Amino acid sequence: MGGDEARGRTGLAGVRTTDDALALFDALPAVAVDDVLGAWRGTGVPTGHPLDGLLELLGWRGKRFDGADAAHPLLFSARAGGEPLAVDPAGVPVGLVVRASGLLHDERVAAAARRALPLRRTRRPRARLRPVRHRGVTSAAMLYDALPVVDHLRALDDGGLLGLMDARGLERPFFFALHREGRAHESRT
Repeated sequence: MGGDEARGRTGLAGVRTTDDALALFDALPAVAVDDVLGAWRGTGVPTGHPLDGLLELLGWRGKRFDGADAAHPLLFSARAGGEPLAVDPAGVPVGLVVRASGLLHDERVAAAARRALPLRRTRRPRARLRPVRHRGVTSAAMLYDALPVVDHLRALDDGGLLGLMDARGLERPFFFALHREGRAHESRT
């Protein structure tokens, strides 16, 4: 699902900037850790962030939460429709990725990065879920094991989630939407 399609289906239609996304995020209800368990298909929420569209270029599929202590933060589409590839984010220099995002958005560079993803394959969870207070609300959040990154989650009106990635060194948060795998979604916007 592309960014424009995600906007229309999730109540994100008015979101164009970081300030828009923050206003929506702050207005959304919290979610409990148990409510987010399962596999989720992801898409970026374009706000003008340097990371906008980068995960999609790399074939990002979403996230999977098997339990409070078993979260898989980066799932990528496998070749020939196989099981999603869980990638270990350890060692990813988030600040450098942001600074080099222009280069990484080049299709040739992205293709090379996609080919390298299997080298970071993991079967072990690389994050955990905890209730975390952020922007005045306690809600489920995914804490990465090896990176200074927290993905804060709030409930969208169609059963999806709006995620706010808070990473040390980022000037502003990166936003993404998640929808449960294998479930039809109705727009309530």
